[in-house]
Amino acid sequence: MIENKSSESLNVLLVVGNRSAQSTTRTVVNHLGNLMSQRDCVVNHFDYAEENLPLFDVQTAFSGEIYTSLKQRVKAADVIVLGTPDYHGSMSSALKNFLDHFWTEFAGKLFGAIVGSHEKGLTVQDQMRTVMRQCYGWSLPYGVSFQDKTDVDGEAVISDALKSKLEGMVRDLVVYGNLLAQQRQADLKGTEPGFLAHYRK
Repeated sequence: MIENKSSESLNVLLVVGNRSAQSTTRTVVNHLGNLMSQRDCVVNHFDYAEENLPLFDVQTAFSGEIYTSLKQRVKAADVIVLGTPDYHGSMSSALKNFLDHFWTEFAGKLFGAIVGSHEKGLTVQDQMRTVMRQCYGWSLPYGVSFQDKTDVDGEAVISDALKSKLEGMVRDLVVYGNLLAQQRQADLKGTEPGFLAHYRK
């Protein structure tokens, strides 16, 4: 019954953690975004190819037109999907820079991980989950990894196996994203103890 619930109010932010103008990470993240739009989610994007978020500097990071616009999207999001290439077993510096700019805005929200990797990207996914845990966010208990040429060719997802994994991720993001979004709002408005009590105004 919950699975058939309308996703119209579920706000999703897709993050492409790659500065390259040509990126298979972008292709996969956008493919997932199209699937989420088909589930009536409100889908927003942050893509370094379109917005150059400056390198984090505590003296200047929380200002500027790009940061102000991005902060509004992060705050509005119920679900955040992080996409990154696997660089030496770690996330890209671009994705880490995005994550460095926020903290409380992540609390109580659901995250999904997409990693372009020839080695499954497991250490990258672990690092992303560590950041989410540190910021009191929830993450799916798995991530989706893909390989260039094998799963993606340019701007197209060509692998049926990857398409199936992304469809499963969309289902889980919608179902658990709705549940967590509803509970998050209840906790923020409520009076009972819990980790979100810290974020009540």
